[in-house]
Amino acid sequence: MKVLAMIMAGWASEALSVLTAVRSEPAIPFGGKFRIIDFTLSNCVNSGIFNVALLTQHMPRSLNDHVGVGKPWDLDRSQGGVRLLQPYLGRGIGGWQQGTADAVRRNLDFIEEQRVDTVLILAGDHIYKMDYRPMLRFHREQGADVTIAVRRVSPFETYRFGIVTIEADGQVTHFEEKPRRSRSTLASMGIYVFNYSTLVECLTEEADPPRLDFGRDVLPVIIRRDRVLAYPFEGYWADVGNLQAYWEANMALLSESPALDLYDPEWVIHTRSEERPPVKIGPEARVGGNLLSNGCIVEGTIERSIISPGVYVSAGAVIRDSVVMNDTWIGPGVVVDRAIIDKEVRVAEDVRIGFGDDNTPNRKSPETLNTGLTVVGKRARLPAGVRVGHNVVIGPGVKETACPDKEIPSGETVSDSR
Repeated sequence: MKVLAMIMAGWASEALSVLTAVRSEPAIPFGGKFRIIDFTLSNCVNSGIFNVALLTQHMPRSLNDHVGVGKPWDLDRSQGGVRLLQPYLGRGIGGWQQGTADAVRRNLDFIEEQRVDTVLILAGDHIYKMDYRPMLRFHREQGADVTIAVRRVSPFETYRFGIVTIEADGQVTHFEEKPRRSRSTLASMGIYVFNYSTLVECLTEEADPPRLDFGRDVLPVIIRRDRVLAYPFEGYWADVGNLQAYWEANMALLSESPALDLYDPEWVIHTRSEERPPVKIGPEARVGGNLLSNGCIVEGTIERSIISPGVYVSAGAVIRDSVVMNDTWIGPGVVVDRAIIDKEVRVAEDVRIGFGDDNTPNRKSPETLNTGLTVVGKRARLPAGVRVGHNVVIGPGVKETACPDKEIPSGETVSDSR
């Protein structure tokens, strides 16, 4: 079996707010020193798959810089390796990619050049560890045309996923994309094994409406006419496509025995790391139950938080239940409670983030920001003494002058245009 892995890495989730205002979802930092894309790339190489393509589109520069030629994953190879497939115009192709299937269709010439018989379609925005080899063997031994990785989810979360119905022998009989209600709780993980011929046939034949997305358009058609099987997966897997899910997946790493083991020497999660000095804990600092990354300097107090490389926490500052990304500076007397702070943010002295008891949902995004989290965009600057409530969004690059009132009530959104 000759396998090509195609990773969908070009999308941005509106439910991730300002985190995807400056990058694609797979490029978002996670777990301190990693990025979301690291998990799928590491799964590939740990599974012995060294022919990998990343299909990009939305703000790809951060992802391109991170992946580079693929050296951290041993994918810097003359044969195979990793390729970054950017969207392009030409030869009758116009406009942007309009879905996962459309993205693959536009690169069928690349797939043909690889001379493979099996194409593994993967999402680049999920957190999980999975050996793809048993699934590939299952696909071959069962004579499937398509195999879908599935797992059980809560009945209250079926609206977030593609939901499949199967027979006793594992054959898929029905697929519904993000139903409001469903009797089945078997969710597609966005991991598909396609026979090359099946993939090409489905993506090249005329269809009305056009088949733009695998979940919505392709799978329902293939299920009716081909042999489509479900492959159950029991391990840890998280779709971090909204702020609450992203925060929860980070916080889960702090448990005494986390479901996602980042310290497993048998399944290393590789990433591109900068050379930074060790963590420095000051004489008056207090830290407990955190993940602290290389290059951090802590003079204050950190409790139950994920701290990325290069973060500075001043004396008298307190950070609780939060995610703080690379090279952010937290000033003296600052209190950060239940927040996500993006890279290179500067928080001046005596700022309060996550302040007060008011939990008004965000006025612009009430459905996705209503649990009390506050999110601060990349390179924002918060002036001294400002009070920031809950469910607040502060946009990337916001300057001190965007906060003239010294108070940002819960549920508000702040940008430079305010």
